[in-house]
Amino acid sequence: MKQVRMGIIGFGAEGGVYAKFLSEGKVENMVLGAISDSDPTKKAAARQIYPDVPFYDNYIDLLESGDVDAVVTCIPHFLHPEVGMEALKRDIHALVEKPAGVYTKQVRELNELAAAKPEVTFGIFFNQRMNPLYQKLKEIVENGEIGAIRRTNWIITTWWRPQGYYDQGAWRATWGGEGGGVLVNQAPHQLDLLQWICGMPKKVYSNLKYGYQRSIAVEDDVTAILDYDNGATGVFVTCTHDVLGTDRFEILGDKGKIIVEGSKKATIKRLNKTENEMSSTMSQHEVMRVTMGPNPSDIYTEEVLEFGSQWGTQHIAVMENFAENILEGTPLIAPGSDGIHGVMLANAIHLSSWLGKEIEIPFNEDLFLAELNKRIEEEKANPIKVPIGGVSANG
Repeated sequence: MKQVRMGIIGFGAEGGVYAKFLSEGKVENMVLGAISDSDPTKKAAARQIYPDVPFYDNYIDLLESGDVDAVVTCIPHFLHPEVGMEALKRDIHALVEKPAGVYTKQVRELNELAAAKPEVTFGIFFNQRMNPLYQKLKEIVENGEIGAIRRTNWIITTWWRPQGYYDQGAWRATWGGEGGGVLVNQAPHQLDLLQWICGMPKKVYSNLKYGYQRSIAVEDDVTAILDYDNGATGVFVTCTHDVLGTDRFEILGDKGKIIVEGSKKATIKRLNKTENEMSSTMSQHEVMRVTMGPNPSDIYTEEVLEFGSQWGTQHIAVMENFAENILEGTPLIAPGSDGIHGVMLANAIHLSSWLGKEIEIPFNEDLFLAELNKRIEEEKANPIKVPIGGVSANG
């Protein structure tokens, strides 16, 4: 095999972008092999744009066509594991879009099948892992340059969505259609980066608002408190109703601090001694004199990293890395098995809100699924959207 023939399953916004990248030759070692979508209007659009590319109304037909070596799943979240498994069963390489699924139990089944077929490449579309800024931060943390982590804080409220966005389709912002709100739609990349760089917390306590500022049934406002094994704590805040949104990520270590603004600029301050060493050898007056004076470098060094927009280039990089793994065995930066971590974190945040208590990770997956199904059934019985200012988290 000289080039990977990629099949696009789901010709919506994402599928359309990926097809364009591939058709324009922007992805090295990968070409557009076929497209699948059950929507007749998408079929007409694909035929007009790509008349020479095979189109299938059913993704199973695409998988069995012989036209593709790999597929990417640009479909609703609930279907990612199902389609991924159908591809793997047929020895077709699977690149699953984020999130890997809606609940860990279905993602675990996907991971187990993939583990049993190591000759087939299984990846997840975590394009933010291709951002050189976050790659550098992961390296800094793993190298111990800011010491042991004491606190993480990420406020990511740049996801403003008007009511019209949710009204585009009946499946949007529903338990049965998407499996949640901002946690499963907009924020999966941040949940992945948080655990990829800082590790998974062991406990979560959350306060979620459902239909708080939008007429939807799922969460549009999230505040979660994280508790790590070493005693470190964290806060994760996100929402879809902040039109002036903030993106600020802080990682405090015992030997430094990282501050990221807008996912484009990072300031890294590295202490010359650990905070504990400073506490035991310096007085408060000495520290204040140095930090507020002309020579703060006596205490720390500072480095500023700035990167421009990485949109598009990150997505292409994911597909190129995926192709390189298939053709040459190059390690995946985003192995498919990693997808379960962000889903687990989102599930824990939801479960804490539903039960009104702190949740330990790992949690009872059957309990989570039962609680999710309860909300799906309630939604079926009463599909009327929750009015603005509706029920809060623990109610």
